[in-house]
Amino acid sequence: MKALHIITGLGVGGAEQQLRLLLRHLPVDCDVVTLTHPGAVAEGLTTDGVRVVHLGMGGNRDLTALPRLVRMIRAGGYDLVHTHLYRACVYGRVAARIAGVRAVVATEHSLGDSQMEGRRLTSGVRALYLASERLGSVTVAVSPRVADRLKRWGVPAPRIQVVPNGIDLDCFRFDQERRERTRRRLGLPEAAWVVGGVGRLTRGKRFDVLVHALARLPDDHWLLLVGGGPEEHVLRRMAHEAGVAGRVLFTGERPYVPDGSPGPDLPSLTCAMDLLASPSAEESFGLAAVEALASGLPVLYTSCPAIEDLPPPAATGTRRVSGGPEAYARAIAAVRAAGPRPRTAPETARRYSITRSADRLLDVYAAAVSGSSSLSPSGASPS
Repeated sequence: MKALHIITGLGVGGAEQQLRLLLRHLPVDCDVVTLTHPGAVAEGLTTDGVRVVHLGMGGNRDLTALPRLVRMIRAGGYDLVHTHLYRACVYGRVAARIAGVRAVVATEHSLGDSQMEGRRLTSGVRALYLASERLGSVTVAVSPRVADRLKRWGVPAPRIQVVPNGIDLDCFRFDQERRERTRRRLGLPEAAWVVGGVGRLTRGKRFDVLVHALARLPDDHWLLLVGGGPEEHVLRRMAHEAGVAGRVLFTGERPYVPDGSPGPDLPSLTCAMDLLASPSAEESFGLAAVEALASGLPVLYTSCPAIEDLPPPAATGTRRVSGGPEAYARAIAAVRAAGPRPRTAPETARRYSITRSADRLLDVYAAAVSGSSSLSPSGASPS
């Protein structure tokens, strides 16, 4: 089988890094087209031996990109086209159908109740998405929560399959030596107790809650924010005004897997933490929380379908926190007071192994290519 993955951009982001990880475990001949921004993940894919083409799309309304994409699909002789992220799903589904590819899979990575990939869910956005969805074979939801949202939008249930995001358990396995090396590199005091936050530095992630929570905690508490985004300058100013700027570290965007770039990778930074806090009120999956669990970290979260969609016994080491800085400060203090715990991955993390996700997606591909609808019902939790 030969497949073409079409994605809006390849900067360092959850969907983009998930695509790279998936292609490392998917036994399919795959090429990748990025409509815009061939960033660090594009370089990583090329290093992995994946052919990456930059389409050079000028913007959302650059219709000249469509015939170029059609020609590329026809020339590649692909059995299947798989699209990722809103713009790529709209253009990719149309181009695949024009090019004569009947098996078209789309993954919905970031559909919330009020936004999609940070884009406000207007009636126009929803109408265009639904119109293009009908041109596909199946829409993959990364969690049962996203599958339910798609159904409420009007996507027929038989066209939806749940394939959770996956993690590389070995990559995130805790290592004491890596922890010590990374903490020295970051300049952390030996006694520092580190709260981590991972994700795009945008308003919706609510990392301001963690900055203000830090101001309510003793001086040996530190905050490590991993990610880049438009709110970084706001968060830096906020930390300064709260008197905690010296205890907040910004690492910028960090790769999921080592790629030769300066600075520690994401798993190393996770090793350096003592707790992961995710105050975002609207998540489609909660990948950072699952990665933290794989490193044996306790996790505080406000919204995390990856945890909430599982039976309670599977959520060892996690706690849902409702409220703002005061609630998070109390929860962080309680975790620390409980003392250290073994840094081993609970069953929750193991349920989201990338090999399981790749196997499940391969079943989706086979059904799409054959025109079959014999997959198990959508909305099922990983098991």
